[in-house]
Amino acid sequence: MLVIVAPGQGSQAPGFLTPWLEEPSFANRIEWLSAVAGLDLAHYGTEADADTIRDTAIAQPLLVAAGLVAAIELFPHPADAFATVGAVAGHSVGEITAAAGARVITAEQAMVFVRERGRAMADAAATTPTGMTAVLGGDVDDVVQVLESRGLTPANINGAGQVVAAGTTDQLAALAENPPEGARLRPLSVAGAFHTEHMEPGVDKLRAYASAISTREPRTLVISNRDGLVVHDGREVLNRIVEQISRPVRWDLCQSTMADLGVTGVLEMPPAGTLTGLARRALPDVETFALKTPDQLDDARQFVERHGTPSPMSASPTWRLVVAPMKGTFATAAVDVGAELAPGEAVGTVTSRRDSQEIRATHGGTVLEWLVEDGDPVAPGQPLVRLHPEAVTA
Repeated sequence: MLVIVAPGQGSQAPGFLTPWLEEPSFANRIEWLSAVAGLDLAHYGTEADADTIRDTAIAQPLLVAAGLVAAIELFPHPADAFATVGAVAGHSVGEITAAAGARVITAEQAMVFVRERGRAMADAAATTPTGMTAVLGGDVDDVVQVLESRGLTPANINGAGQVVAAGTTDQLAALAENPPEGARLRPLSVAGAFHTEHMEPGVDKLRAYASAISTREPRTLVISNRDGLVVHDGREVLNRIVEQISRPVRWDLCQSTMADLGVTGVLEMPPAGTLTGLARRALPDVETFALKTPDQLDDARQFVERHGTPSPMSASPTWRLVVAPMKGTFATAAVDVGAELAPGEAVGTVTSRRDSQEIRATHGGTVLEWLVEDGDPVAPGQPLVRLHPEAVTA
C-alpha cells in the first residue's frame, strides 16, 4: 500500500519552488492559487528569504499550494490517484493538503482556509513571545514528563525519538539550559507555539469559517493527526483540522496506523524530506520517496506503480459506508439488516490494545449489508456496514 504525506511548517526553505516553476503547468497553477489566496506564492517560493517565509501567514499557504500542485504534476489525471493511493496524511498544516488531495475540500477552499488559518495562528502567536524546539533522543515518556513539569507542551510527538516542545521563549530558554537527560535540542524556524493553548484564540474563528465550507467524503483513507485514527466523514476531517491548531500532533500514532495498514511505500510531497526521514526510523521496512524537484517525477511515478493499490474507498460511493477508524476487534451494536439508523447512531465498537472507539453512522440510513461480523478483527479504514444513502431524520 502507498501512503502520500504532506509536510508541515518548518519544512520550507528559501527558493524551494524555483525548479518547479520552470514547469509551465506548475507555474500556471501556482499563479491561480496565488490569486485565490491573495499572496504572490511564486515570489515567496523563489525570491523571499528565510525570515520572510518563516511568517506563519505566508508559510502555510505556500506549503499547501506546493503540495497540491506537485500532486497534480505527479498525477496529471487526478482521478488516477485513487487507483493507487491507499491513504493520505499531513503533518500539521499538511492535513489541509491531505484533505484536498482526498477530495474532502477543493483546492480553492483549501487555499482560502489555509490563508485564514495562517492569519489566525500568526495573530495568536503575536500576543505572547512563544516558539518551538525539537527534543531529539532520550526516552520519549521521560521527555514528555519533563516538558509538562516545566509548563511546556509536547506539541508534536513525531516518533523515532523526536518530541517538539512548545511554550514561551522564557520556558524554552530554561529548557535549553537544562535539557532532558540523553536529549539534544534544536530550535525550530516557526513563529509561535503551535498546537498548544497559545493558539486557542484562533479556534473559534476557524470553526466559523469551516462551518461555511461544503465537504465531501474522502476518496481515500485519511489518517488524523489527533490520534492516528482513520477518519471517514468529510465534516469530521475538517473539524479535526480546526481543533488541531491548539492540540498536539501525534505523528507517532499516524505512523503506527500506517504500519497497521501494511503500508509498503511512503511518498512525501515537496518540500520533502522531514516526514520520510521520520518514516525511515519508525518504519524501517517501508520504502520512502522524498519528492523535492520535478526531475524526480518519473522516478516518483515508478515508485507509485511499485507500491500503489486501489483505494478501498473508490469502488463505491464512500458516503454509504461506515468504516473502522483503527485496527482492533469489532463488536456490533446488534443492528439488523433493514434497520433504520438515525444520524450519529452507534453501530458498534472497535477495541485495540491501546483504545476503544465507538463507531457511529454519521449520515444515518437503512442497513443494507453487514461487511463484518461480531468479533471479527478489522483494519484501519475497513468498511463495516453499507447503508442506503437516504438518511433518517432525527
